[in-house]
Amino acid sequence: MSNSEYDTNNIFAKILRGEIPAHKIYEDDETLAFMDIMPRGEGHCLVIPKSPARNIFDMEPDSLIAVTKVVQRVSKAVMAAFNADGVTIQQLNEAASGQEVFHYHCHIIPRHDGVKVGPPGIMGDGEQIAANAERIRAALIS
Repeated sequence: MSNSEYDTNNIFAKILRGEIPAHKIYEDDETLAFMDIMPRGEGHCLVIPKSPARNIFDMEPDSLIAVTKVVQRVSKAVMAAFNADGVTIQQLNEAASGQEVFHYHCHIIPRHDGVKVGPPGIMGDGEQIAANAERIRAALIS
């Protein structure tokens, strides 16, 4: 169903191979969670499968389940770490939906009442992103 084959040189594949650094917050045999470098809110992070999948149409069911479990776990940590009132979970499929990186991923954005998400595509402050990653890692442990 996807418009083309999986690109092994997409940015998330490069992060998985260690070719590009990332502020990792959680990792297991099947998934990786890390900070979005263009956050739309404080604590915006991503969860991806380690297996290659362009989007939901290409996902193996077991991999989709693994990612969903981690999205739930990280969402709880994000809520605690940022004293959030809620979280936005976003997952896009194909360019027409707004997908820009063609490796399946879920966005987790902490939300606070009355505060809109920021615009897409603006690079965040690296030190703040690193500090936010630490807050989420600490909440995952507790």
